[in-house]
Amino acid sequence: MEGDGLVKAGWSDELMKKYAAVFLDRDGTINEEVGYMDSLEKLKIIPEAFEAIRLINQNGMKAVVITNQSGVARGLFSEEFVQTVHAIIQEQLKAGQAFIDAFYHCPHHPTEGQGVYLQTCNCRKPAPGLLFKAADEMEIDLGQSYMIGDMPKDVEAAKRAGAKGILVRTGYGQEHRAFDVEPDYIAGNILDAVRWILKDRGK
Repeated sequence: MEGDGLVKAGWSDELMKKYAAVFLDRDGTINEEVGYMDSLEKLKIIPEAFEAIRLINQNGMKAVVITNQSGVARGLFSEEFVQTVHAIIQEQLKAGQAFIDAFYHCPHHPTEGQGVYLQTCNCRKPAPGLLFKAADEMEIDLGQSYMIGDMPKDVEAAKRAGAKGILVRTGYGQEHRAFDVEPDYIAGNILDAVRWILKDRGK
């Protein structure tokens, strides 16, 4: 009986292990900002993203995409199309020896859309719902994690979840100079951001 108790305790300890994550906005951070990504022809990964995500992988952190996709609510494309885009992003990243551990998207909008997509939800950034969901499903320690994005709402979502927030100057990030929620770091691009994260973790 004692042996069984020890084994169970060991399993419990194993399950309690937590991972650090780098949460990544999609459009304007990993791939070029093109407005609504309603065509596969518009998908172009930012060159620095390959090395950046590879560094996340190599350093034992989870790479998790958190993206608002209100084009679904607006009827511009379907959730299946969003998943197709994510599959292609993953395929291209893997060709560059990098990978995303998980993709999470919010298809809702509070004032535009139809049916279940027209709602005020807890998953549309700056709400932190998807970060909490990922943390629960992937054993992520939010206090040891980071969010990289090109919008102030990415930084706010990170802070509301207890993570650090980094703004990149790609995509819409070029436009923002004043912040209600101050970023922990302002980076030139996703690679600059990940290099900062690795230094910050090494302090």
